[in-house]
Amino acid sequence: MLTYPNISPIAFQLGFFKIYWYSIMYLLAFGIAWLLALVKTKNNNNWNREQINDLIFYCALGVVIGGRIGYTLIYNLNHFLFNPLVIFKTWEGGMSFHGGLIGVLVSIWLFSRKYKKKFTTITDFVAPLAPLGLGAGRIGNFINGELFGRISNVPWAIIYPTGGPFPRHPSELYEFLLEGILLFIIIWHYSSKPKPNFAVSSMFLICYGLFRFIAEFFRQPDAQFNFIAFNWITIGQLLSTFMIIVGMFFMWLSYKKNFN
Repeated sequence: MLTYPNISPIAFQLGFFKIYWYSIMYLLAFGIAWLLALVKTKNNNNWNREQINDLIFYCALGVVIGGRIGYTLIYNLNHFLFNPLVIFKTWEGGMSFHGGLIGVLVSIWLFSRKYKKKFTTITDFVAPLAPLGLGAGRIGNFINGELFGRISNVPWAIIYPTGGPFPRHPSELYEFLLEGILLFIIIWHYSSKPKPNFAVSSMFLICYGLFRFIAEFFRQPDAQFNFIAFNWITIGQLLSTFMIIVGMFFMWLSYKKNFN
């Protein structure tokens, strides 16, 4: 069994002003995406620095707004109804990937209208930029001691401060490795050579959905939902299954139907 590092969620404080590690992880995520975008466009005349800056800004807004709204509506609706201001407390955690994904898609649509770029071309460009940022977010979850795993006796299990007396899977770290590192390697490599339109985006949907589905077997189900079917299917697996099906459908369109 490992010892939980018990890192303070507050990175540093100046009077009443607090900077949270969770917020720093999001800033790091957007910074990494910006740097990767510059690498991808180094010899690409179709993109300039202004467009890259705007794209990352649009996507950052989509992640934060969509992620928070998605979490509130899906996982925390009752709390929101009694205390609407909770939606602004992003430093406490509580961001939905699936809500963030919708927010990013809306942001990309707005960006595509502004710069007259094809929507699917932009999603293919953005997909390889996202995984390392997702991984940074999971590190933020770990520091917050949230989204921990199910009770386990594996040698690397951890007793969380808010997880009761029993050791648990460090599922945030599993997701960091799967949805962050491994997903980045796969999508970055897959996008390194020309692919049919929307194929890279489809691969992202398939792989993220698959990795999240696997990770859910180790992650403690959300208390407000627990298991939603057959005493083992979680809400995360249901949403991930939908992502996989959509990704496979669009992948088929990309390669077989000249989708654009």
